[in-house]
Amino acid sequence: MSHSTHSARVISPIPYTSALGRAATIPPGPCLVEERDDAFVDVVWGRQGERSAQLPRPALEAAEQTGQLVLLD
Repeated sequence: MSHSTHSARVISPIPYTSALGRAATIPPGPCLVEERDDAFVDVVWGRQGERSAQLPRPALEAAEQTGQLVLLD
């Protein structure tokens, strides 16, 4: 099982559904995108990486295509 992590920047809020089923957003700013071997990616943000969300890979790709998210490496 291999993982790769990318530095990224959220340009405009990215909506997602939290683990509790609530609507939430990933705020603009720096983040890390951790690719996984399944159909999801983890997005980590916050001053000390204290916030995270699990997004379906197609949602991340859509955020990239619309300019909401920019991968930096």
